[in-house]
Amino acid sequence: MAIKKQVIKTKPVCKVTFSIEAKEATTAAVIGDFNNWNPSEGALAKLKNGTFKATFDLPKENSFEFKYLVDGTFLNDPEADSYRWNEFANAENSVLEV
Repeated sequence: MAIKKQVIKTKPVCKVTFSIEAKEATTAAVIGDFNNWNPSEGALAKLKNGTFKATFDLPKENSFEFKYLVDGTFLNDPEADSYRWNEFANAENSVLEV
């Protein structure tokens, strides 16, 4: 799993690339409060090497909770900036600072 951030100096956004290796998986998405936890808005494309990847423009100077959804299983990113307990999910979520 990996997160790459690219700050755009001329715009109030940060390009964030999420990637997760899941060779056996058929679907993967990144879901979080930046896309209303909607898997269709966070769909990741599967590359030939088995990695799922996508880039999203997120507003700068924000903190977002997120998880990966891989074939129906929720996963945190070990490279997240931090983790935050979520009472609604009764679990920890990954946190991204942009």
